[in-house]
Amino acid sequence: MRKSLITTAVLGALAAPSFVFAADAAPASDFTASYNVGLFSQYIFRGLTQTNNKPALQGGFDVSHKSGLYIGGWSSNVSWLRDNASAGSALYNTGGSLEIDLYGGFKTELGKTGLGIDLGALQYYYPGAHNNNYPKANTTELYGALSYGWLQAKLSGVVSNDAWGFGKKYGGHGGNGDERGAYYAELNANIPLADTGITALLHIGRQEFKDARYVIGGPDASYTDWKVGLTKAFDSGINVGAYYTDTNISAANAVDNWTYAGKNIGDSTGTAFVQKTF
Repeated sequence: MRKSLITTAVLGALAAPSFVFAADAAPASDFTASYNVGLFSQYIFRGLTQTNNKPALQGGFDVSHKSGLYIGGWSSNVSWLRDNASAGSALYNTGGSLEIDLYGGFKTELGKTGLGIDLGALQYYYPGAHNNNYPKANTTELYGALSYGWLQAKLSGVVSNDAWGFGKKYGGHGGNGDERGAYYAELNANIPLADTGITALLHIGRQEFKDARYVIGGPDASYTDWKVGLTKAFDSGINVGAYYTDTNISAANAVDNWTYAGKNIGDSTGTAFVQKTF
């Protein structure tokens, strides 16, 4: 307990000192937590719409330790697992309307170089009963990223047998082998525009599968995607933004691998969102 002398009042020949007692400040926690929730006009993952161009409600949390270790979770509604139900070729028989991502890792700055590293693992989980004619959609990746200022390079590699419905053959679909070793390489730039609170988003990525094709002998499902957009951050923790995405998925590739509900889910499209962080 510390004593702080506030004032000494003198009246005539008498002095009357006054004291106040202040408690020591509580020690800062080694952990920090944050939360987010957002409404998006659609959910885009690596250039592909996951909700058939319909709105998505998304939210997540992150808990980090001062050592650099962290864990987190995130979720969104999806529709792509059931979008081909009318054609009898949906990837899921029941469920398939939710994506849950769980992840953990370690990130730090290398000395005082300004170069950051981020290493971790991520599990994509889709609750429901999948169609046994196809591999499972659940996918596990390991990732590593290097960042400097507003630039980031990241590599994510699949370590599970199946990857988003590709993998070991079921009923003649999904390829002839497992997808361990498939990877996604990306380059991201989040560029602050002076003191406006606006950030420019630039992204290019390449998804490489090992033997991914829904029709045996058909085209490889691998593709390239890109994104450009703007976000505006407010002091209240609200972020608003919009971005344009596209891929190089050809008509033949789309028909054999990326057509759901009669649509190429890698077509060029625009997305707008509002998000709140806590």
